[in-house]
Formats: sequence, C-alpha cells, structure tokens
Amino acid sequence: MSEDRENRTPNFIRNIIEEDLASGKWDGRVQTRFPPEPNGYLHIGHGKAICLNFSLAEEFGGKCNLRFDDTNPVKEEDEYVQSIIEDVKWLGFDLGDTIFYASDYFQQMADFAIDLIRKGLAYVDDLTADQIREYRGTLTEAGKESPFRNRSVEENLDLFQRMKNGEFPDGTKVLRAKIDMASGNINMRDPVMYRILHASHHRTGDTWCIYPMYDWAHGLEDSIERITHSICTLEFEDHRPLYDWYLDALETYHPQQIEFARLNLAYTIMSKRRLLQLVKEKHVNGWDDPRMPTLSGMRRRGYTPESIRTFAERIGVAKRDSMVDMALLEFCIREHLNAVAPRYMAVLDPLKVKIVNYEGNGEFLECINNPEKPEAGSRKVPFSGELYIEREDFREDPPPKFYRLAPGREVRLRYAYFITCVDVIKENGRITELHCTYDPQTRGGDAPDGRKVKSTLHWVSARHAIPAEIRLYDRLFNVPDPSNADGDFLDHLNPDSLQTTQGYLEPALQECRTGDRVQFERKGYFCLDPDSAEGRPVFNRTVTLRDTWAKIEQKQSGD
Repeated sequence: MSEDRENRTPNFIRNIIEEDLASGKWDGRVQTRFPPEPNGYLHIGHGKAICLNFSLAEEFGGKCNLRFDDTNPVKEEDEYVQSIIEDVKWLGFDLGDTIFYASDYFQQMADFAIDLIRKGLAYVDDLTADQIREYRGTLTEAGKESPFRNRSVEENLDLFQRMKNGEFPDGTKVLRAKIDMASGNINMRDPVMYRILHASHHRTGDTWCIYPMYDWAHGLEDSIERITHSICTLEFEDHRPLYDWYLDALETYHPQQIEFARLNLAYTIMSKRRLLQLVKEKHVNGWDDPRMPTLSGMRRRGYTPESIRTFAERIGVAKRDSMVDMALLEFCIREHLNAVAPRYMAVLDPLKVKIVNYEGNGEFLECINNPEKPEAGSRKVPFSGELYIEREDFREDPPPKFYRLAPGREVRLRYAYFITCVDVIKENGRITELHCTYDPQTRGGDAPDGRKVKSTLHWVSARHAIPAEIRLYDRLFNVPDPSNADGDFLDHLNPDSLQTTQGYLEPALQECRTGDRVQFERKGYFCLDPDSAEGRPVFNRTVTLRDTWAKIEQKQSGD
C-alpha cells in the first residue's frame, strides 16, 4: 500500500473493502471506477469522488478506471473529455492504461438488450415520453402497463433492430425493461433502456442512432470492466435495485454498488446545469473562472492538488448529506501554501512615501523566502528613498489601537529601517504622498538604543517596482446555500466576488511563471494568471491569510 493506513480517516467504505479482502471476496481484487459524463467541467464535488475512488484503489493495491459515461451525444464534447483527463492528472493520479469510454461498449450493450428481449424481459414501446410519465404513476399510485407491453419476442426483436437501423424518427419508440409497474420503487416501473437519437457522437460519429440510458449502461459498464466496488453518491441509492435487477437478469458478473453522501460546499453550487448557465449567461468568465467551484477554476485561482486531497480526506465519507463550511477548504489551502509558497512584498493600494533624509542611490536588503522552509534561502530586495506602502497602513487621524503609520509615529519597514512620518502631502484633499525620515542605525533589526515600535509594514521600492493587475476574488454567492435560498439562485450572486486593483510588486516577482503560487506578505496567497503579459503580470488572490476555520474549531471545542 502506498501510504500509511493509520494516517487515513476511517470510513464505512474502507471497512467494506477490508472485510471483502479478509473473506476472499472478488479474489482479493479491488477495482473501482470514476465515471463522469463529459458534458461539463468537473467541480470540487467530483474532486472528492476522484480522490475517494483513486485513493482507495491505490491504498489497497488495486486499480481505478476513469470511464467516460458518454451515452448522450447531444450534451457531450471532446473538450470536456480532455478537461476531465487534465483534472484527474492534476490531482496527482496516474491514469496509465485505465481510461475507458461507455461508447466502447455500445455493441455489447445492444447485445445484452437483445438477450433481455429474448428472455421476455424487455419490449419496444410506442408511447410518447409524456405518455410514459403519465403511465408510470406516482409515489402513492401504481403505474399502469403500456398497451405495447405484451408484444411477442419476435416483434420486439424486429422493432429493436429497425430502431438500431435508423428506420424511426426520434421519440417514436423506446426499449423498456419489463419489470413491475406496481413497484413501490418508481425506478422499477418498466424503465427505459434505449431511446432514439439521430445525433452525431463525439467518438462514434453517426454509427449509432439509439443510445443507452444511464441506469442501463451503468451496471453493464461496471460488469464489463469487472469493477468490484461501484461507489456512487446517495441519489443513486434508489436506483440500486434496478442496477441489481439488470445484472441478475443477464446472469453476468455483478459488482457491488455502494452509496455515499455527495459534497455540498457552502457559498457555491454543485449543479453542472447551473454552472453551465453561469458560463453561458456570462455571469463568470468561463469554466475556469477562479470564482467557479470547478477544478480548472480552482487550479487557475492557485489551489493546490495536495490541499484538495487533504480536504477530501478530512471531510471524510458519510452516509448522510451535509453542508461543508468553505472555511475548511480555505484552511487546507492555506495550510499547504504556508509550508511551500515563497514570500514576497507587494503593495495592492499604493501610497507613496518619500524618505527625506535618505541620501544614497539605493541598496539591497536580505529577505527570507519562507520562514517555514529554511532551505528556501533568501533573496535581495532593492530599497530606495522613494517607496510604496499600503494606503490602509496610514491614518492621518488614527483611531485607538491603530498602531501603523501616522503623523509623528515611528514604525518598522519589513527587513529595512524604522521610519517616522513628518509631513503629509495632499491634492484636492486626498493624501498623495508621505514624507518620512529614517534611522540608518535600524537596518534589518531593532534600534541600538532599545526603543520599540508596535507595527511592521511591507513596502516596495518605487524606482524598482513592477506594475501589476491584482484580482481579488471572494465567494461567488452571498448566501451559504444558494440552491435552496428564496428566489432564483442568480439573485444571490455576490456583486463583490471580483475586485480588481492596480498594485506594485518587488522586482523578483517578474521571474514567476503562470501558475506559480506565492504569498504577498500581510496580504494573502496569490497565483500568476495566464492573462499575464511581459512586464504586466496579473495575480489572482487564492486565499487570504485570515484563518476563519481555526476560530470555528476553537469555538466548537469551547476553548
């Protein structure tokens, strides 16, 4: 096994696998699968499922198949296929020879359907989609049988072949399983197995004009691939009797379906249909917008695969749905970046500072790259008589407990000197520049006379600073559960989910490459965006430095 099992969070699926291995079930094999439909980009909920399925296979020396459930040509595109492969690889899982497609099994599925017809367990129905819904009944009323339910085996075989040959228009016929129209489980009331769709498939082209329904295809795909543990989310629990019925009726290899609670993350949505709506209606800037819960959006924002895997492990696997606080995800991101991200100085809302008694042409100061990682070493940062500091770090009339720069007050510049504000320059009432003095005896440390200051500010040298666009991302929605809030979910979009500012960076940041993650001291963690151009970088805020999850844990523990 690739990792120490003692570091894993216990869960009921691990327990099932351990019991199966102990009993010799499945001949000691563990074969899982992750079966996305390529009709959109994957989100963090899929990320949890990826981590669960691939990690369990890895932990128990088995394999996990990435299988594309490409049974609906109307909504599926190769763009989505490629994005899904990239996401799985980005999360750190080796796909090797484990990429499969439902479309590879279309002929086998059709052969299985013919087998059910011959057994008298499937029939071609001429009812319309609306009529099928009407005949199905309700949760309290049994359904009624289709007038076409008792066609002969020979007639059904002939009609199904003609459906396959493209003789009938879309929607005129379907193939249904013959189970029980009075079943208490509506999924068992003669479910549709095949529908007619004269649509070109992204892999098979126009070879097929009948396409399998998910419930029919799901179990067959698992069976063909000899999956041992078919792990699904809870909405498929009511479909499990149908999964079992199909495989039992076909008398073929029968995996075990196991359901777990899907991920519900506060302040976002997990519906691919609604995510697609956000993209198409341009409420966001594409599937990889850093505000989106998609894995591609999180990657662009600067989230790390290690932190998402840690998050998936910490939230665990449950049998009941619950809402996970966004603060826990942010904690996992922050925890990893704190350990690995180099530190730099950047000013996001600049206020100019002129050091009136500085007479040199400039100098270079030694700055630590990451105090959590001594082997990361240090760098040289230029210092001069004109600097930028954050506008919020100065108050002309400071309130109580404001310890940063103010008229007549002394503060420390990070890695540099003590400075004191001696004058405030204004234009039309707005502060445009501060004049300060510095103490050359305080370079990189305390004052020789022992005097102390209460605040340390970050800064950049104005002469050496790199102008940059800074994108400050916040939560996409302003309510914890937008899907179930009053009104349309779009009514709850956060108007301040993206704010853009023009800032200045220390020159070392011009060496960053797209996707590099750094900490801007005192401001948070940031990632270089693909929109960057030479000499004009664009940085996305990944997460702030403020740790709300630690406060939540502390409050819950009563400390």
